[in-house]
This record gives sequence, C-alpha cells and structure tokens, in this order.
Amino acid sequence: MLPRLVPRNVCRAPASAGRRLVVAAGLALALIVAAVRPLLAQAEPPNIASPQAILIDYDSGTVLFERNADTPGAPASLTKLMTMLVVFREIREARLSVEDEMTVSEYAWRTGGAPSGSSTMFAALNSRIKVGDLLRGEIIQSGNDAAIILAEGIAGNELAFSGKMNDEAARMGLTGSRFLNASGLDNPDQKTTARDMAKIATTIIRTYPEFYPIYSEREFTWNKIRQLNRNPLLGMSLGADGLKTGYTKEFGYNLVGSAMQNGQRLILVVMGAKTDKERAEDARKLLEWGYRSFESRTLFAPGQIVGEAVLYGGARGGAPLVGDGPIKLLVPREGGERITARIQYEGPIPAPVTKGTELARLRVFRGDQIALDVPLLAAEDVEQGPLWRRAMDGAYELVVGLVRQGYAKLRS
Repeated sequence: MLPRLVPRNVCRAPASAGRRLVVAAGLALALIVAAVRPLLAQAEPPNIASPQAILIDYDSGTVLFERNADTPGAPASLTKLMTMLVVFREIREARLSVEDEMTVSEYAWRTGGAPSGSSTMFAALNSRIKVGDLLRGEIIQSGNDAAIILAEGIAGNELAFSGKMNDEAARMGLTGSRFLNASGLDNPDQKTTARDMAKIATTIIRTYPEFYPIYSEREFTWNKIRQLNRNPLLGMSLGADGLKTGYTKEFGYNLVGSAMQNGQRLILVVMGAKTDKERAEDARKLLEWGYRSFESRTLFAPGQIVGEAVLYGGARGGAPLVGDGPIKLLVPREGGERITARIQYEGPIPAPVTKGTELARLRVFRGDQIALDVPLLAAEDVEQGPLWRRAMDGAYELVVGLVRQGYAKLRS
C-alpha cells in the first residue's frame, strides 16, 4: 500500500478580486516518489516526426507524452469531432432524433458534396436524409456535406452552428480552439490544439457511449457508394476503436485515436505530419510505447483525504478534500522520474461548504509538465461559523491584504 500524501506547506500568491491562488505545495509526494523509487531508468519516449502530439491515459487523465500540445494548428476534419459533440447533445436533450430527416441544401451539396471534390458522403441535392445516416456519413466517410447538412438542420446555417461549437468548447474549458465551420474545410482562423482534441475525444467516449461505437465501423455505403473508414489504426491490431483523421495541404496530416488493451484505454493525437504514412506510424509508435512502458498506480483510494482547503468564516478552519473516486497515475514500468504535486484553488473559500462541491484541483507534475489534473471535492459539509470566528477571519484577511499591497508597492 502506498503511504498517505500530506501537504507540507502552503504558499499564497495574489489573485483577482482580492482572492488568492492557494497552493498546497511540497506535496513532493513522498507517496509518488516511493512508488517510483525502485525503478532504475527513464522510460524513453518514441522518436516521432509529427510536430504536435499528446498521449494520455483515459481513466486517470495522466499525460504520458506531449510535444507542443498547446500550439494551435488547423484541425481540418478533426473539426467534425466537435460537430458531433454538438449533435450528440442535441439528441441527448431531445431536441433531435436519429429518425429525424434533414434536407440537402444547394450550399451543402456544392460546398461539401460531389461537386466540391472534398471528402463527401455523396448526398443528393434536395434529398432528405435521416440523422442516423448523416452521423455515419460524417463519422465513417468524413462527409463534409453530412456535417453541413447537420449544422443547417440544427442551427439554420453553419455560422450559427459554429457558435454552438464554441459554446461547447467553452463549457469544456478548451482554451486553444476556435471553430468557424462544421466540416473543417480550410479557414485560416479555425484553430485547435492536440490537448484540446484529446479532451474532445475523451468527452465523446465518456459522455456518449451509445454513439462512440460508430467510430469503429469499418465502412458505410450511401447513394450506392461504399467508402471505408479512413482511420489507419483500426487495421493495426492495437485495440483501436476510433476516432478521426484530418488533412489540409498547408498544415499536414492529423489523427485523433483511441485504443483499449487489457482494460486500459489510451487517447492519442498527432498533428501536422508530412504524409499519411508518417501520421499512421507516429500514432502506432505512441500507442505501442504507452502500453509497453506504463502501469497504473493508485495515489488515493475513494474517500481518502488528499488535503485541506482553507475556509473563511467556517465552523472550522478548513474543508477536507477528496477525489471524485480513486485518483490514479500512470508511472513508468521501468523508469524513475521526479514527480511533484500541488493542491491549487482560489481562497480562502467562504463557508458554508456542501459535501461534494468542487473546491480545488490536484495537479501532479512530471518535471515541468502536468501529468495529472483532477478535481478535489469537499469531503463533508462545513457550516458557517459563529460571528466571532467570522470577525477574526475578516481581520486576518484585512491584515494580509494590507501587507500584500505594501509589498507590491515596494516592488513597483
């Protein structure tokens, strides 16, 4: 059993609106260090050519590998993953059904259909197509016409639909993505990052399991034209079961993939490869390395106290924190590495606090890179304290604020 992790000190830094970013630092993680100390050599990552990439563990969120994962690039048809998130939400919230039919407009036909020369499901002009078929036309055949038809059917036009895409991105906390169309056809202002795409893929798999199996279907026939799934990972015997490829002449070849082996799912993204062969080879290398080189370790069992967040005006001075279930980290099977962690939140947090409310985040670092970022919840209710305690906490915050202002003036 791994030892309990205890914060050793707390440092505070200024934050907006008079609040502070509180960091329980020095979680130097005797716990994790003990877990990896017996290992001898760093697990060497594979040599890949793609300029942007990320590999994460689906269950724990551990980042196993990243390269320029926050550098924006052209998503191309990876855009359709976000398009599908919006469509899936519409279906889940009963504003749309897979049995509903949508009309193929002239714009959808010319821009993304047979006349466009781009990837298409060959939807016929002015025909009506069920949403369920449009899903397969977009997911399996990467039909630009399917994406536009769905966008128009839901929002009236592509631009309005892209607003829904960006709303979804904001809801997910994506910081490096901007969507201006549903298909991924070239637009210099449409951007995404490898990290954001990994989050989108994770959300699709976790939130919409009833639709995710479509991404593993090998072929789809529409308008008597049979097309194969473009994902090269599906034929590599790696346990791959999704998700999407993309390509633009200017940026290169992209791929978001997912695979499951022995109950462990990995999510990978490669972007900007020079050829489709390079894209497929980089993805294969990352998956094989991830499964070969890492194993899961439990840092905290469900309900185990991780640390404490400072409260303002509470019946007690702090709120104990737990994970939303077990907190796990993938560590090298054959490698030792320096791993540290911090509990971070803006505080002090005003009481009362309700059990289960997210109060903080546990961030685990592999060197300078974030390997794990998970929410921490209040382990119990904490009521508002008596008037004298609130007065004392208020006086303390006033003094701390004045000292901080004086320190800032000295530095200016």
